[in-house]
Amino acid sequence: MHTDLSPHLHTSECNNLIEQLNNCHIENTFSKFLGVCNDIDNQLVRCLKRERQARAAANRVKAAERQARLKERLVSS
Repeated sequence: MHTDLSPHLHTSECNNLIEQLNNCHIENTFSKFLGVCNDIDNQLVRCLKRERQARAAANRVKAAERQARLKERLVSS
């Protein structure tokens, strides 16, 4: 199961893979259950993981900045 696959939440690379996966599922109504679309799905999982890791890194930087500002306010008080 994937996270929300809404286009506004992802990069163009992942959106392209999402579209390919959806098209594969439409074109392969029954054979999708036999693994025909698994390669695209695996690529999508890796892309979503890279996005999640980038968001986590950005959040860590923001948190460090927030903590530094708070520490500075406490020290100057």
